[in-house]
Amino acid sequence: MGLRIFGDSISGNCLKVRWTAERLGLDYEWIEIDLLKGETRTPQFLAINPAGQVPVVILSDGRPLAQSNAILLHLAEGSDLIPADAYARAQMLEWMFWEQYSHEPYVAVARFRVRYEGRPVERLEPRLVERGAAALQRLEDALAAGLFLVGDKLSLADVALVAYTRLAGEGGFDLSRYPQVQAWIARVEAALPIKD
Repeated sequence: MGLRIFGDSISGNCLKVRWTAERLGLDYEWIEIDLLKGETRTPQFLAINPAGQVPVVILSDGRPLAQSNAILLHLAEGSDLIPADAYARAQMLEWMFWEQYSHEPYVAVARFRVRYEGRPVERLEPRLVERGAAALQRLEDALAAGLFLVGDKLSLADVALVAYTRLAGEGGFDLSRYPQVQAWIARVEAALPIKD
């Protein structure tokens, strides 16, 4: 049995796993799990991932693995998506940890509330908007120094962060205020390549 990826196509966390698998040329089966219909809360799904979250993968040997960035690291082991240099690898991890703590909780949540809950942008919590804008500005400042987040080539840091950054406009963030980010999104989309 090959790699199976359980994910929802509306989720950036799920899509980054798919993009990584495709970039690496891995053979996989995508199993669509509808978050909005509560499909992560069924007994069948909870038997795979008791945390009730996507993405989760079942590896070819039958072992499950959850959490998007952990999955990325496992799939990309030994590939050019992980820098060989120890310090550059640590920088990549720094960005990946930051993504889940200081970016995704604001940019992705704002997007979900506007796009899927139908909340008007002006009714979003001010803290959510402020922290999302701060995260985008952090990326803008970092990308002024290079084409990618770590060195001069694509790494898992870029894959992890592009997933929700490219959709930030759906949460009310004006990406035209971040020209370095816009150019980086285009580079990452071309390098993966992202089709959706």
